[in-house]
Amino acid sequence: MSPLRDGLLFGATALAGAVNAVAGGGTLLSFPAALAWGLPSPVANATNALAMSPGALASAWAYRSELATRRSLAALLSVPTIVGAAIGAALMRRTPERTFDAIVPVLVFAATLALLLQGLASRRAGLPRPPSRGRIAAATAAQLLVGVYGGYFGAAMGIVMLALLSLVPGDIHGRIAVKNVLSAVANGVAAVYFVISGLIDPHAALIMVPAAIAGGYAGGHIARRASPRAVRVLVVGIGLAVSALLGYRALIRA
Repeated sequence: MSPLRDGLLFGATALAGAVNAVAGGGTLLSFPAALAWGLPSPVANATNALAMSPGALASAWAYRSELATRRSLAALLSVPTIVGAAIGAALMRRTPERTFDAIVPVLVFAATLALLLQGLASRRAGLPRPPSRGRIAAATAAQLLVGVYGGYFGAAMGIVMLALLSLVPGDIHGRIAVKNVLSAVANGVAAVYFVISGLIDPHAALIMVPAAIAGGYAGGHIARRASPRAVRVLVVGIGLAVSALLGYRALIRA
């Protein structure tokens, strides 16, 4: 491959890591870039998952202060994430990608709308109340389904996770910190399955992994310095753009 193509793949993946550090949807940048680089769709998807896992870990490290008081929540939700991602990765090899195409744009748009409404409600409600057992159980069950999607393809998985985490009180930065850990878990489990299945392209991985790490850390470091309101506006904006792109992709493939 030419240095220009390698550079474009690196740049797209770094930008994807930065976008994922804040909200999600970076796969919509890195996955097409991997296809343009010359990878078949399943290999591009698998290699992208491998890159996004350490990228999310780098973002989580940038958010380590916010994560310090939320480790138990991250650990709890990691369990259904692991199970779901393993199921999703196995499904990826057995079902066509368009199976999810009609559902995912609606899911991402609904998640973005939930984030917007939750932000408006929280400003009126005052101090948050401790989460009930029912809310924690609902978040755990829903995270299993998010894990399945994350293992399967995972575009905009982070936006759905942020909406899901609104079930548990906390500010937007705290939710992003937990989301980054769960994204790393989902992509990591899927990547292990893809490595065992022989779907990873080593050359592309050498380009994408460091790019995702650099972008993920830079994006997380910059985002955590912004005000919660600014970050929420950015997340909602990304969510609306991603849902529109996913809807367009589903429409042209129909």
